[in-house]
Amino acid sequence: MKAFVTRHPTWSLIIGFVVAVLLWLIFAPWTEGMEDVLGRKRVFLNAIFGGVTLGALYFLVASGFTLIFGLMRNVNLAHGSLYLLGGYIGFEVSERTGSWLLAFPVVFVVVALLGLVLQNQVFRRMEGEELRQTMVTIGLSVVLADIMLWIWGGQSYTIFAPDWLSGPMTLPIVSGYRSSGEAVMLKYPAVRMAILFAAIVVGVAMWLILNRSRLGMLIRAGVDDREMLAASGVRIQYVFLAVFGFGAGLAGMAGIVGGTFQSLSPGEDTRFLLASLVVVIVGGMGSIPGAAIGALVIGLAEQLGLVYAPTYSVVFTFLIMAAVLAFRPQGLLGRA
Repeated sequence: MKAFVTRHPTWSLIIGFVVAVLLWLIFAPWTEGMEDVLGRKRVFLNAIFGGVTLGALYFLVASGFTLIFGLMRNVNLAHGSLYLLGGYIGFEVSERTGSWLLAFPVVFVVVALLGLVLQNQVFRRMEGEELRQTMVTIGLSVVLADIMLWIWGGQSYTIFAPDWLSGPMTLPIVSGYRSSGEAVMLKYPAVRMAILFAAIVVGVAMWLILNRSRLGMLIRAGVDDREMLAASGVRIQYVFLAVFGFGAGLAGMAGIVGGTFQSLSPGEDTRFLLASLVVVIVGGMGSIPGAAIGALVIGLAEQLGLVYAPTYSVVFTFLIMAAVLAFRPQGLLGRA
């Protein structure tokens, strides 16, 4: 982040200005003129928080993808299938045990084991062959999608959050005023705020592991010069197995979050694979902070577009991606 600010002061000022304007719109009282232009403040705040929490979900999916694709250079286009499979397994676990929290470790272990099989039996045999990896993982995603359709059918499933996360929570943000002049505080679903908090914790933990631990040093060294690291006695294949398994398990847990946040149905795997690709392109391959920023930008663009320009909301995401590719092809925080 500091390097980006140093090298791109103009862009940093623009981004800082946009963030300052958003914060002012969130916390400042709105005049009647502002409500005539932007609508009711409560609608705007719901769109902002909807975008932030949707960005948190996108980050949970894309962070595993950026580890596998950005750091290890493995083109895993079956990543969306891992997301949807994790959601379905999480639904079954939560329904049979009645425990929403128990679904997370179970799904992480199951999907991570599938990721280990993919890395050992597919990607290890096609290292450096991006086209073959692309074609094989597309085929795997189609097979997995058909298997999931066979098992769970074409209907939608929703994973219910526990009682202690049901209902709204009151946030310290004024959403309007009553006729008596009393301030009305914003209420937002507690489960979505918990998802946002979990995404922040996961993101910080991943950044610390990659940048402040010996494992992260080995991963980055293996990406830059695999042969030299292997010659020094490190079994780099085991390191990459662990990274791939962790990224796959994270995608599976994101499926539980997505099933709680929205729903699970055929086609969601393609949607979240596309979202992961866009987030990684916008944020920069292999960058955890970049994935967080990219997910936040895409989530806000989708939700604000749905509220203020529903006809063109889908276009905004691709306009952002096209602008980033035009002016900064390596992504906002990616390395050249």
